[in-house]
Amino acid sequence: MVIEPDCIPCIFRMAVSGLRELDADSATTRELCGKIASLPAMAGKSWDVTSPRVIEQVMVLFNEALGDEDPFRRVKENQNRAMLRLSPALKEDLSRASDPLGLALHLAVLGNTIDLMLANRPADLETAIRGKLETPLPENIGRGFKDRLEAAGRIVYLADNCGEIVLDALLLKEILRRHDARITLVVRSVPAMNDVTLKEAATVGIPSGVRVVENGMNGPYPGTCLERCSPEVREIVTGADLIISKGGGNFDSLSEEDPSVTGKTLFILLSKCRPYCDFFGASMLEPVIAQGLKSKRAPSHAPV
Repeated sequence: MVIEPDCIPCIFRMAVSGLRELDADSATTRELCGKIASLPAMAGKSWDVTSPRVIEQVMVLFNEALGDEDPFRRVKENQNRAMLRLSPALKEDLSRASDPLGLALHLAVLGNTIDLMLANRPADLETAIRGKLETPLPENIGRGFKDRLEAAGRIVYLADNCGEIVLDALLLKEILRRHDARITLVVRSVPAMNDVTLKEAATVGIPSGVRVVENGMNGPYPGTCLERCSPEVREIVTGADLIISKGGGNFDSLSEEDPSVTGKTLFILLSKCRPYCDFFGASMLEPVIAQGLKSKRAPSHAPV
Protein backbone atom coordinates (compact mmCIF):
# COMPACT_ATOMS: atom_id res chain seq x y z
CA MET A 1 0.00 0.00 0.00
CA VAL A 2 1.62 3.24 -1.13
CA ILE A 3 1.42 6.36 0.99
CA GLU A 4 -1.59 8.64 1.19
CA PRO A 5 -1.57 12.31 2.31
CA ASP A 6 -2.51 11.08 5.81
CA CYS A 7 0.83 9.26 6.03
CA ILE A 8 2.93 12.43 5.92
CA PRO A 9 1.81 13.93 9.27
CA CYS A 10 1.68 10.42 10.77
CA ILE A 11 5.32 9.70 9.90
CA PHE A 12 6.37 13.16 11.06
CA ARG A 13 4.53 12.69 14.36
CA MET A 14 6.27 9.32 14.81
CA ALA A 15 9.64 10.95 14.22
CA VAL A 16 9.03 13.73 16.75
CA SER A 17 7.61 11.27 19.27
CA GLY A 18 10.64 9.05 18.78
CA LEU A 19 13.03 11.94 19.37
CA ARG A 20 11.17 12.75 22.59
CA GLU A 21 11.49 9.12 23.69
CA LEU A 22 15.23 9.36 23.09
CA ASP A 23 15.57 12.68 24.92
CA ALA A 24 17.25 14.25 21.89
CA ASP A 25 18.38 17.82 22.49
CA SER A 26 16.62 20.75 20.85
CA ALA A 27 19.30 21.39 18.22
CA THR A 28 19.35 17.75 17.09
CA THR A 29 15.56 17.61 17.02
CA ARG A 30 15.23 20.74 14.90
CA GLU A 31 17.96 19.67 12.48
CA LEU A 32 16.45 16.22 12.02
CA CYS A 33 12.94 17.62 11.55
CA GLY A 34 14.25 19.83 8.76
CA LYS A 35 15.93 16.90 7.02
CA ILE A 36 12.86 14.71 7.39
CA ALA A 37 10.61 17.42 5.95
CA SER A 38 12.93 17.61 2.93
CA LEU A 39 12.56 13.93 2.00
CA PRO A 40 10.71 13.72 -1.35
CA ALA A 41 7.78 11.73 0.04
CA MET A 42 7.45 14.00 3.06
CA ALA A 43 7.46 17.04 0.77
CA GLY A 44 4.64 15.57 -1.34
CA LYS A 45 6.91 14.93 -4.33
CA SER A 46 6.90 11.11 -4.31
CA TRP A 47 3.68 9.14 -3.90
CA ASP A 48 4.61 5.79 -5.43
CA VAL A 49 6.36 4.58 -2.29
CA THR A 50 5.29 2.67 0.82
CA SER A 51 5.44 4.12 4.32
CA PRO A 52 8.07 1.55 5.46
CA ARG A 53 10.38 2.83 2.73
CA VAL A 54 9.88 6.42 3.89
CA ILE A 55 10.35 5.42 7.53
CA GLU A 56 13.56 3.63 6.57
CA GLN A 57 14.85 6.92 5.16
CA VAL A 58 13.83 8.63 8.42
CA MET A 59 15.60 5.95 10.47
CA VAL A 60 18.81 6.39 8.47
CA LEU A 61 18.72 10.09 9.37
CA PHE A 62 18.09 9.20 13.03
CA ASN A 63 20.98 6.73 13.14
CA GLU A 64 23.40 9.14 11.50
CA ALA A 65 22.46 12.08 13.72
CA LEU A 66 22.53 10.07 16.95
CA GLY A 67 25.52 7.89 16.05
CA ASP A 68 23.56 4.77 17.00
CA GLU A 69 22.38 1.92 14.75
CA ASP A 70 19.76 0.87 17.33
CA PRO A 71 18.56 4.06 19.07
CA PHE A 72 15.34 2.47 20.34
CA ARG A 73 16.96 -0.50 22.13
CA ARG A 74 15.85 0.79 25.55
CA VAL A 75 12.31 1.32 24.30
CA LYS A 76 12.23 -2.23 22.92
CA GLU A 77 13.57 -3.72 26.14
CA ASN A 78 10.96 -1.85 28.18
CA GLN A 79 8.14 -2.97 25.90
CA ASN A 80 9.18 -6.61 26.17
CA ARG A 81 9.56 -6.38 29.96
CA ALA A 82 6.12 -4.81 30.34
CA MET A 83 4.42 -7.56 28.37
CA LEU A 84 6.46 -10.33 30.02
CA ARG A 85 5.17 -9.10 33.39
CA LEU A 86 1.64 -9.46 32.05
CA SER A 87 2.31 -12.82 30.38
CA PRO A 88 1.69 -15.13 33.40
CA ALA A 89 -1.80 -13.71 33.93
CA LEU A 90 -2.58 -14.07 30.22
CA LYS A 91 -1.34 -17.67 30.24
CA GLU A 92 -3.71 -18.34 33.13
CA ASP A 93 -6.56 -16.81 31.12
CA LEU A 94 -5.67 -19.06 28.18
CA SER A 95 -5.63 -22.16 30.38
CA ARG A 96 -9.19 -21.40 31.53
CA ALA A 97 -10.57 -20.28 28.18
CA SER A 98 -13.16 -22.36 26.33
CA ASP A 99 -11.44 -21.34 23.07
CA PRO A 100 -7.76 -20.70 23.88
CA LEU A 101 -6.75 -20.46 20.22
CA GLY A 102 -9.39 -17.79 19.59
CA LEU A 103 -8.30 -15.88 22.69
CA ALA A 104 -4.64 -16.11 21.66
CA LEU A 105 -5.54 -14.74 18.23
CA HIS A 106 -7.43 -11.85 19.84
CA LEU A 107 -4.47 -11.07 22.12
CA ALA A 108 -2.07 -11.15 19.19
CA VAL A 109 -4.03 -8.59 17.18
CA LEU A 110 -4.47 -6.37 20.25
CA GLY A 111 -0.72 -6.50 20.74
CA ASN A 112 -0.48 -4.27 17.68
CA THR A 113 -1.45 -1.43 20.07
CA ILE A 114 2.26 -1.28 20.98
CA ASP A 115 3.45 1.07 18.26
CA LEU A 116 5.58 4.21 18.01
CA MET A 117 3.35 5.32 15.11
CA LEU A 118 0.18 5.34 17.21
CA ALA A 119 -0.89 8.66 18.68
CA ASN A 120 -2.06 8.61 22.32
CA ARG A 121 -0.52 5.23 23.05
CA PRO A 122 -2.03 3.71 26.21
CA ALA A 123 0.11 4.11 29.32
CA ASP A 124 -1.41 1.02 30.96
CA LEU A 125 -1.19 -1.80 28.42
CA GLU A 126 -2.92 -4.38 30.63
CA THR A 127 -5.99 -2.20 31.11
CA ALA A 128 -6.06 -1.31 27.42
CA ILE A 129 -5.79 -4.91 26.25
CA ARG A 130 -8.23 -6.36 28.78
CA GLY A 131 -10.71 -3.62 27.98
CA LYS A 132 -10.62 -4.42 24.28
CA LEU A 133 -10.99 -8.16 24.99
CA GLU A 134 -14.50 -7.42 26.23
CA THR A 135 -15.52 -6.95 22.59
CA PRO A 136 -15.01 -10.40 21.05
CA LEU A 137 -13.77 -10.96 17.54
CA PRO A 138 -16.54 -11.80 15.06
CA GLU A 139 -17.17 -15.54 15.09
CA ASN A 140 -16.62 -15.91 11.34
CA ILE A 141 -13.13 -14.40 11.63
CA GLY A 142 -12.06 -16.88 14.29
CA ARG A 143 -13.55 -19.74 12.31
CA GLY A 144 -11.85 -18.59 9.12
CA PHE A 145 -8.51 -18.37 10.91
CA LYS A 146 -8.85 -21.92 12.21
CA ASP A 147 -9.83 -23.19 8.76
CA ARG A 148 -6.70 -21.63 7.26
CA LEU A 149 -4.55 -23.28 9.92
CA GLU A 150 -6.10 -26.70 9.26
CA ALA A 151 -4.95 -26.52 5.63
CA ALA A 152 -1.45 -25.24 6.38
CA GLY A 153 1.52 -27.55 6.87
CA ARG A 154 4.10 -24.80 6.45
CA ILE A 155 3.48 -21.44 8.13
CA VAL A 156 5.53 -18.25 7.98
CA TYR A 157 4.89 -15.70 10.76
CA LEU A 158 6.20 -12.19 10.05
CA ALA A 159 6.90 -10.43 13.36
CA ASP A 160 6.34 -6.74 14.05
CA ASN A 161 6.96 -4.84 17.28
CA CYS A 162 8.65 -5.64 20.57
CA GLY A 163 6.15 -6.18 23.37
CA GLU A 164 3.73 -7.40 20.72
CA ILE A 165 6.09 -10.34 20.13
CA VAL A 166 5.27 -11.67 23.62
CA LEU A 167 1.63 -12.08 22.56
CA ASP A 168 2.72 -13.53 19.22
CA ALA A 169 4.61 -16.20 21.17
CA LEU A 170 1.40 -17.12 23.02
CA LEU A 171 -0.43 -17.52 19.72
CA LEU A 172 2.38 -19.59 18.22
CA LYS A 173 2.26 -21.90 21.23
CA GLU A 174 -1.49 -22.40 20.84
CA ILE A 175 -1.08 -23.12 17.13
CA LEU A 176 1.57 -25.76 17.83
CA ARG A 177 -0.65 -27.41 20.43
CA ARG A 178 -3.29 -28.11 17.78
CA HIS A 179 -1.48 -28.41 14.48
CA ASP A 180 1.47 -30.42 13.27
CA ALA A 181 2.85 -27.51 11.27
CA ARG A 182 6.35 -26.32 10.48
CA ILE A 183 6.45 -22.68 11.60
CA THR A 184 9.11 -20.11 10.75
CA LEU A 185 9.12 -16.79 12.60
CA VAL A 186 10.78 -14.01 10.57
CA VAL A 187 12.26 -11.01 12.40
CA ARG A 188 14.19 -7.94 11.26
CA SER A 189 17.90 -8.29 10.53
CA VAL A 190 18.58 -4.58 11.09
CA PRO A 191 17.00 -2.61 13.97
CA ALA A 192 14.08 -0.52 12.71
CA MET A 193 12.15 1.63 15.18
CA ASN A 194 10.78 -0.66 17.91
CA ASP A 195 10.52 -3.74 15.69
CA VAL A 196 11.77 -7.08 16.95
CA THR A 197 15.16 -8.46 15.91
CA LEU A 198 16.74 -11.82 16.73
CA LYS A 199 18.16 -10.32 19.92
CA GLU A 200 14.79 -9.32 21.35
CA ALA A 201 13.01 -12.46 20.13
CA ALA A 202 15.49 -14.56 22.12
CA THR A 203 14.29 -12.99 25.40
CA VAL A 204 10.54 -13.59 25.21
CA GLY A 205 10.14 -17.37 25.12
CA ILE A 206 9.42 -18.25 21.51
CA PRO A 207 8.16 -21.88 21.52
CA SER A 208 10.90 -24.42 20.85
CA GLY A 209 9.03 -25.83 17.85
CA VAL A 210 9.28 -22.51 16.00
CA ARG A 211 12.29 -21.75 13.82
CA VAL A 212 13.38 -18.09 14.08
CA VAL A 213 15.22 -16.44 11.16
CA GLU A 214 16.25 -12.92 10.19
CA ASN A 215 14.72 -11.44 7.05
CA GLY A 216 18.13 -10.59 5.55
CA MET A 217 17.19 -7.01 4.63
CA ASN A 218 20.14 -4.62 4.79
CA GLY A 219 18.46 -1.46 6.10
CA PRO A 220 16.23 -0.22 8.96
CA TYR A 221 13.08 -1.06 7.01
CA PRO A 222 10.02 -1.66 9.25
CA GLY A 223 8.28 -4.06 6.89
CA THR A 224 8.86 -6.94 4.48
CA CYS A 225 10.05 -6.30 0.92
CA LEU A 226 10.70 -9.74 -0.54
CA GLU A 227 13.14 -8.65 -3.24
CA ARG A 228 15.36 -7.29 -0.47
CA CYS A 229 15.03 -10.35 1.78
CA SER A 230 17.58 -13.15 1.84
CA PRO A 231 17.24 -16.00 -0.68
CA GLU A 232 16.46 -18.28 2.28
CA VAL A 233 13.51 -16.15 3.38
CA ARG A 234 12.19 -15.77 -0.18
CA GLU A 235 12.30 -19.56 -0.54
CA ILE A 236 10.51 -20.05 2.79
CA VAL A 237 7.80 -17.56 1.83
CA THR A 238 7.35 -19.06 -1.63
CA GLY A 239 6.97 -22.55 -0.16
CA ALA A 240 4.61 -21.56 2.66
CA ASP A 241 0.99 -22.65 2.74
CA LEU A 242 0.08 -19.72 4.99
CA ILE A 243 1.78 -16.42 5.77
CA ILE A 244 0.71 -14.60 8.93
CA SER A 245 1.70 -10.94 8.63
CA LYS A 246 1.63 -8.84 11.81
CA GLY A 247 1.25 -5.07 11.87
CA GLY A 248 0.92 -2.12 9.55
CA GLY A 249 4.49 -2.04 8.26
CA ASN A 250 4.34 -5.62 7.06
CA PHE A 251 0.91 -4.97 5.53
CA ASP A 252 1.97 -1.78 3.73
CA SER A 253 4.95 -3.50 2.13
CA LEU A 254 3.72 -7.06 1.63
CA SER A 255 0.40 -5.98 0.13
CA GLU A 256 2.42 -4.63 -2.82
CA GLU A 257 3.77 -8.11 -3.57
CA ASP A 258 2.54 -10.55 -6.20
CA PRO A 259 -0.93 -12.11 -5.63
CA SER A 260 0.78 -15.51 -5.34
CA VAL A 261 2.07 -14.18 -2.01
CA THR A 262 -0.76 -11.88 -0.87
CA GLY A 263 -3.36 -14.50 -1.76
CA LYS A 264 -2.05 -16.83 0.95
CA THR A 265 -1.36 -14.12 3.52
CA LEU A 266 -3.36 -13.42 6.66
CA PHE A 267 -2.89 -9.76 7.64
CA ILE A 268 -3.34 -9.13 11.37
CA LEU A 269 -3.31 -5.52 12.59
CA LEU A 270 -5.28 -2.69 14.12
CA SER A 271 -6.93 -0.19 11.79
CA LYS A 272 -4.92 2.78 13.07
CA CYS A 273 -5.50 5.41 10.39
CA ARG A 274 -8.07 6.64 7.89
CA PRO A 275 -6.43 4.91 4.86
CA TYR A 276 -6.64 1.58 6.72
CA CYS A 277 -10.25 2.24 7.70
CA ASP A 278 -11.10 2.93 4.05
CA PHE A 279 -9.13 -0.04 2.75
CA PHE A 280 -10.55 -2.61 5.15
CA GLY A 281 -13.97 -1.09 5.72
CA ALA A 282 -13.13 -0.92 9.43
CA SER A 283 -13.62 1.57 12.26
CA MET A 284 -10.69 3.41 13.83
CA LEU A 285 -8.58 1.10 16.03
CA GLU A 286 -10.73 -1.90 15.13
CA PRO A 287 -8.93 -5.28 15.00
CA VAL A 288 -8.46 -6.40 11.40
CA ILE A 289 -7.82 -9.95 10.25
CA ALA A 290 -7.82 -9.84 6.45
CA GLN A 291 -7.53 -13.21 4.82
CA GLY A 292 -6.40 -14.03 1.32
CA LEU A 293 -5.97 -10.51 -0.07
CA LYS A 294 -6.24 -10.94 -3.85
CA SER A 295 -5.87 -7.32 -4.90
CA LYS A 296 -4.70 -3.95 -3.62
CA ARG A 297 -8.21 -2.98 -2.65
CA ALA A 298 -9.92 -5.19 -0.07
CA PRO A 299 -13.68 -4.77 0.36
CA SER A 300 -13.72 -5.92 4.00
CA HIS A 301 -11.84 -7.79 6.67
CA ALA A 302 -14.17 -10.77 6.71
CA PRO A 303 -12.78 -14.15 5.62
CA VAL A 304 -12.78 -14.75 1.88
